[in-house]
Amino acid sequence: MRVVGRSLCGAALLCAAGGAAAQSSVTLYGVVDVFMQYQGNGAVHTFSERSGGNTGSMLGLKGSEDLGSGWKAAFDVENGFNANNGTFFVDSTSMFYRQSWVGLTNEKYGSLTFGRQYQPSFLVVYPADPFRANELLAPAAAAVVAIDRNTLATQSFSGRTSNSIVYQSPAVGGLKLYAMYGFAATATQPIPQSVGNMLDVAASWTGYGFYAGFGYQYTHSGTETYPGLPAAMNLLGTERFTGALAYRIGIVNLQALYTYARADDAPAKSLAALLGADHSYSLASFGATIQATPSDTVEVSMQERAVRGAHDNTPGFEIGYDHNLSKRTALYARAGYMKNNGTATTSWPGITATAGTSQTLAVVGMTHRF
Repeated sequence: MRVVGRSLCGAALLCAAGGAAAQSSVTLYGVVDVFMQYQGNGAVHTFSERSGGNTGSMLGLKGSEDLGSGWKAAFDVENGFNANNGTFFVDSTSMFYRQSWVGLTNEKYGSLTFGRQYQPSFLVVYPADPFRANELLAPAAAAVVAIDRNTLATQSFSGRTSNSIVYQSPAVGGLKLYAMYGFAATATQPIPQSVGNMLDVAASWTGYGFYAGFGYQYTHSGTETYPGLPAAMNLLGTERFTGALAYRIGIVNLQALYTYARADDAPAKSLAALLGADHSYSLASFGATIQATPSDTVEVSMQERAVRGAHDNTPGFEIGYDHNLSKRTALYARAGYMKNNGTATTSWPGITATAGTSQTLAVVGMTHRF
């Protein structure tokens, strides 16, 4: 999710911008990331080429216009795609799956933006995850989107919200505040889903080598259509508590996060109640990012996902290595292991796990930013 932009300042853009060119700017940026993956799922072993293992492959345009008196208009539209085959990432019907927003910013008062945006709870988690909450290979991402029988009706942590309004305060003494309200939304991929309105508030503080963040999120009820079920699952109203910590000691950045998702009680005779799919669950993670040399970074993470009121849990670990060939190009490797207990089916995204199986991962890849 880290990108390096390059301004479009050619003659064509200057002509299009006209007299406003001196006060406005537009930046084209992106990432192309491809990796080779081995994954063991119990007795099943697979090899594949995939995209976005270090940073999601993306293409974006962002810009701003100076409105005077400290105010700016700003926008960001960001596509996600699979570099290995050229298709859209996750949702083939969504041109700008990752971000799509416009709004106003002010260095003194903060920003107010509208559209599809990152959730405040995600923004406070990001600095506390050694694998930067990567959607494919971060173990934390695998844990929050796991499809377990006992948590089917407990809404997962998507990280982004459509139809949303977000306020971000300026940093004052290292403290920053966030607030989001999202209106009801629907999606058809990866599976049909509707979600209710959502509230998300968060705060973070940075100083003296410390980082701390806290988020609270509540999403109203909705529905989700899972293959094999006799009807659409009624997603329950779900609240989520998130905490994140980090502390830098020399070249080592120690990182920890905790999230707890608790669903409302399932209505009597609803599908969620009949299947017992309304359990709460927690995720605890501890790790470190080690800047071994200016060009070499090592990541380590240990975590456990635990379902409350059931004997389902998934401990695991992952190690990573990044080597920067330049400021824009890097090679990387990942290796990890998870063990599902009970009926847990947690796995790195893209593979359907079987209850009680172990998951083994090995990856080598390349990322180029522009």
